[in-house]
Formats: sequence, structure tokens, C-alpha cells
Amino acid sequence: MQRYKIIVEYDGTHFVGWQFQKNGLSIQEIFQKAIFQFTREKVTVIGAGRTDAGVHALAQVVHFDLKKKIKKDQFLLGVNHYMRKNPVTILDIKKTKKKFHSRFDAKKRTYEYIIINRQSPLTLQKNKAWHIRKKLNIKSMKKGAKLLIGTHDFSTFRASSCGAKSPVKTLKKASIKKNKNKLILTFTSKSFLQQQVRSMVGCIKYLGEGKWKLSDFKSSFQSKNRIRCAPPAPACGLYLKSISY
Repeated sequence: MQRYKIIVEYDGTHFVGWQFQKNGLSIQEIFQKAIFQFTREKVTVIGAGRTDAGVHALAQVVHFDLKKKIKKDQFLLGVNHYMRKNPVTILDIKKTKKKFHSRFDAKKRTYEYIIINRQSPLTLQKNKAWHIRKKLNIKSMKKGAKLLIGTHDFSTFRASSCGAKSPVKTLKKASIKKNKNKLILTFTSKSFLQQQVRSMVGCIKYLGEGKWKLSDFKSSFQSKNRIRCAPPAPACGLYLKSISY
């Protein structure tokens, strides 16, 4: 039995998320079916990040075990062929150690959130970014993001269905870059709570719109109370960018 590590990208718009669910099509289900069609072996693919419905990935890391020996080029061509009707693609595959675990061995996860701040509706970026018409104050947003860096109790930004043992996480990076009308918010941590990034972005957006002062943002964060959180940003703008081991 050989363990393999693959890098994948996907458009999460029409999926129920990464993880297999009975109420709709998941990315995990698509992968397992495609690998079975190509290898005739039933496998369980484990993803490093359990992205929610509508969330995209630029470089999701996945591992699975296979008895059959495979050739990289044939595997990429074959499995991608069986997934061609879905916006999911394997970018790379390589052998890895038998003890490697895509989820538990990850040391850093980086997510990006894309905001398009303009009056005109989205065409090319529809379902790929959060469209905000009101002009945002980037300086205020950056001040809020800076407060999130470090080790904190992130209960305010935690979904009620989150299964994490502790709300305490260490955010290593929280940055905002602007290029014309495009804002890229980047967050890096070893792990995140369910809906943490989208909830943080929702609160940062309140700062940008002037609905909150920095003191309101800080008070919401320090309250450790989900009720004090602004509405989470929509899933369409969120991307799992990279995972480090």
C-alpha cells in the first residue's frame, strides 16, 4: 500500500463543501469516484482543509492510499478526465511517507479573501469575490486586521456548529492589500475555527464601511460572544491558498 499526496484546485460554488454529505455533491465524493474509475480501487481521500459550501481552493492538499502502482502523467490525465464535467483539477501528485497526514501534519494554512469594491456589478468575478459597492476605508480595515494577529480566543468568530476543542488560535498573519478596486485579505494560522475567516472579514468590512469604530471592533472581538459578530462574509470570496508542512 502506497500513500500519495496530491495538490488540487476547485471552484466551490456549486458544491456542499469539501467533505462528503448526503444533502448534495461534495468535492471529496467527486475525487473518490474519479480515482475509482481510473484505478478500480475504492479509496478515502483526506483533505487538509474542510472548506465549506461555496469556498474555493487554489492548492488544497489531499492524501490517499493505493495498492496499485501508478505513473504520474497517466494518473493526472486519467483522473482529471473523469472529473472533467466538474470544476475540479489535480495539479500534482507524488508519493509520500505512509505516516503522512494532510490534515494533522499541516503547520500553516493560508486563506485569501477577495473583495471587489466598485459600483458596477461583477461579470468575470461573479461567485468568485464579494461585491461591495460602498467605498471602503482601507486604513480602518488594516487597523482592525492588525488587532487579530497573535494568540487569542476567537470565540466571536466561531460558528455554532464548530467542532474544534478550543477557540484559542494563533493568527500569524492578517494583511490587506489593495490593487485598484480589488482587495485581498490574507490570513495565516496553523488551523482555523469553522467560519473564522469569513466572520473576521465580515467584522473588518463593518470597519471599512464606517458602521463600526475601531473600539467597536475591539469590543466585539474581546467579548468572545458570537452574537456580537457582524454577519459573516459570503463564501464566494474565500480561497484556501496554500498549506505548509
